[in-house]
Amino acid sequence: MRTSTPTSRDQHAVVIGSGIVGASAAYHLSLRGVAVTVVDGADTGQATGAGAGIICPWVDHEGADDWYRLALEGARYYAPLLELLGADGEHDVSHARVGALLVADDPAELAPVETLLKSRRAAAPDMGTISPVDRPADLFPPLRPDVAALHLDGPSRVDGRVVRDALLRAAVRHGTRVVSGTAALTPAGGLLVDGSPLAADVVVVAAGAWTGELCRPLGLEVPVVPRRGQIAHAELAGAETAGWPIVLPRRGPYLLGFPGSRVVLGATVEDAGFDARVTAGGLGEVLATGVALAPGLASAALVETRVGFRPVTADGLPLIGHLADRVVVATGLSAYGLTAGPYTGLIAARLALGETPPLDAGPFSPHRTASPHGTGTPGTAAPAWASSRSAQVAEG
Repeated sequence: MRTSTPTSRDQHAVVIGSGIVGASAAYHLSLRGVAVTVVDGADTGQATGAGAGIICPWVDHEGADDWYRLALEGARYYAPLLELLGADGEHDVSHARVGALLVADDPAELAPVETLLKSRRAAAPDMGTISPVDRPADLFPPLRPDVAALHLDGPSRVDGRVVRDALLRAAVRHGTRVVSGTAALTPAGGLLVDGSPLAADVVVVAAGAWTGELCRPLGLEVPVVPRRGQIAHAELAGAETAGWPIVLPRRGPYLLGFPGSRVVLGATVEDAGFDARVTAGGLGEVLATGVALAPGLASAALVETRVGFRPVTADGLPLIGHLADRVVVATGLSAYGLTAGPYTGLIAARLALGETPPLDAGPFSPHRTASPHGTGTPGTAAPAWASSRSAQVAEG
C-alpha cells in the first residue's frame, strides 16, 4: 500500500539516462505525481544491459562502511520495490534468491571472507546461513570437484534488463514520457535535447560513465571514467540452471545460472575508455578461466557476449547528490549498479523533490571530487581497491 502524497503535475523533472538508476528515479518521481521525461541516449555499452545481476553485498567493501551501507540497503530494497512494481502490474522482474558458493583452491583462502561474513551477520541476518560445503558440484554441477566452498543462502540474482524495463513501463503508466535523443546541460543549468531546449524544474543526471562529459558545461569536472567489462553467456543444453547458486571465487571469474539452461561467465576489468568491442583477449580470458573453474562448461554453446562500461569515480565511492541548484547526480556505482541502482534511484528522486532521502547521501556528495573546469583530473583512475578482482567479485 502506497502512503506517499502525490505532488503537483506542474512540477517537471527530466532524468538523463535510462539505465537502472535513471529508470528507478523516474519511477519514484512519477509515483509522487511529478511529470517526468526520461532522455534515452541509447549509448552503446550501458552498464545495466550488460551486468551479471549478482546481489550479494555482504562479501565486499570491507573498510568502506558508507559503500557497504548503500549496497546493503540496495539489496534490501528489492523486497518493497517488488511489491510496488507488482501493484503496477509488473509481476515478473527476474529477482530470485538462489544463494552463493564462495570458492577457492585452498580452504584457507576462504577464512578471511568467512570472518568478514560472521562479523556482519548480526546486523545483516538477511545474508542467510553460512555453511561449509563438501561437494559444491552437487549445487553447481559444472564445477571442479576439488574446490573448497562456503555456501551463503541469502544472495539473489536479477536480469538488469528485465528490472530496468519493468521500472520504465511502470513509470510510463504513471505519466512518464521516454524520448530518444542526446541531452546536453547548459552553463546556466538548462537542458537541451538534440539541440532544442527542454524545460525542467530539476534534472537528474543518471548517465553512468557518460556523466562527467554531461556535467562539464556547468563548469565542473566530475571525475567518472568507464571501466570495461566483457561478459559471456553460454547455453548448457539440458541443464536446469535456474536454481543454481552464484559462484564467487576469491580470484578469477564469477559464474551464475539463469533460466533456459543459461550460464553467465564474467567479467573482465579493463581501463579501455569507451571502446565497446568484444576482444579476443578479453573473451578468451573469461572463457578460459571460467572453464578452468567449471570444466563442465567446456561443452556449453557460446550464445551471446556483452560489453558494459562500469562508471567508476576517482575515489571509488558513488556520486549521489546536488551538483547545482537544479541538477542532481546519481552515478558511480561501478560493479554494483544492479545491487544498489534501484535504491540509488529512490535516493535521487527524494533529493530532486527536496526531501530527506532514506539514507544519508552526504558521504556520496559529488562536490567531494568535483573541481572547476580546467583544474580537475577527469581522467583520474579509481584507487587500487576499486579496480581489484576481489572488489568486483559480487558484480551486480
